[in-house]
Amino acid sequence: MGKVFTHMTMSLDGFVADPDDGIGELFEWYEGGEVTVPSASSERSLQVDEAGAQVLREWIDNTGALIAGRRLFDMTNGWGDKHPVGAPVVVVTHHAPDDAAQRWPNTTFVGDVAAAVTEAKRIAGDKNVTIASSTIIQQALDLGLVDEVCVSLVPVLFGEGVSYFGKLAKGHLLLDDPVVVPGRRATHLSYKVRR
Repeated sequence: MGKVFTHMTMSLDGFVADPDDGIGELFEWYEGGEVTVPSASSERSLQVDEAGAQVLREWIDNTGALIAGRRLFDMTNGWGDKHPVGAPVVVVTHHAPDDAAQRWPNTTFVGDVAAAVTEAKRIAGDKNVTIASSTIIQQALDLGLVDEVCVSLVPVLFGEGVSYFGKLAKGHLLLDDPVVVPGRRATHLSYKVRR
């Protein structure tokens, strides 16, 4: 059985987007190297350094389902029904689009985070489930549904914006020591959640 992990690219001061949902320099590391990592999207491949390629290959190869919030889904137009990681997407929303079955047949819409994790695990089988929306990550952490927290930390300060993490419902959450993969324009960190 796979793990449930979070992954976001984050500024040094904790933001995953600016106040207008812009990503600014956060994704420069996806184009900052000489190693090509193909994505499931035929229009996009990633050019990263060897460290970033190692992280991306593991993420892409081992993800069986991805969970996102409706806001991210709408901002990306549902990734054209094919997320770059190549896994089916589960979207947490109270209102699925009217034409969801026709426009996004590879996407599942569910009403809450717990149901999304359950459905994503079912879809993923033995592979991992990735959560890639900050508000959904926050709720999954509060529910104790996350096994590992991953961050691609970028050397930029936003000063304000959309935070990766927010106030925890149950207070502190202890994590194990990080696995650190230093790379060009991003340092990749992963922390197992202590149980």
